Amino acid sequence: MATLSKINNLEVFLKTLLPKDFLENEVLEALAYFKKMKVRKNEFLVNQNEICCHFCFVENGILQHAINVEGEERTTYLALKNTVTTSLNSFLHKVSSRKSIKAIVDSTLWVITLEDFNYLLHHNKAFHQFYFHLIEKQICLIDDYRIDLLTLTPEERYRKLLVNEPKLLQEVPLHYLASFLGISTRHMSRIRKNIN
Repeated sequence: MATLSKINNLEVFLKTLLPKDFLENEVLEALAYFKKMKVRKNEFLVNQNEICCHFCFVENGILQHAINVEGEERTTYLALKNTVTTSLNSFLHKVSSRKSIKAIVDSTLWVITLEDFNYLLHHNKAFHQFYFHLIEKQICLIDDYRIDLLTLTPEERYRKLLVNEPKLLQEVPLHYLASFLGISTRHMSRIRKNIN
């Protein structure tokens, strides 16, 4: 069983997505199902075309979600400290993941298996509420990201990232950010030079 002092960041994260009337003992029960996992730089949480076995909270580090398109790696998402991540369709339905998830720096995760995840979802009201609000928040973020890709120039997307996600620009290597924004590394360098 995990101790609270070890997963305090996860506890705080869970509580930020819960209504004020949640039961503390349900949060403590949910936390006990998460196990600590260390993932070294360039190690994969899941490879493309394999089944993702974990739903995880990133205590520290950065995880890159990427797909291989005609031999080129393209970043679709970057999971930073104090976020949760998984290859959701693969995790929930035990199907091959359409993407890989790799640590781009040494990372510490708190992970839960599908069996424990489903148990909490059906028997722990706090975890159920947390998951509902998490999914709702993620859908809004994905919607905004898709619209930005269609309506904003690369420079505008970079400026928005600068305002909304300054940690990404400080912590993530340039080529991952360029791929995430859908531009070449060379173009990204020019944008940074002109804006900074």
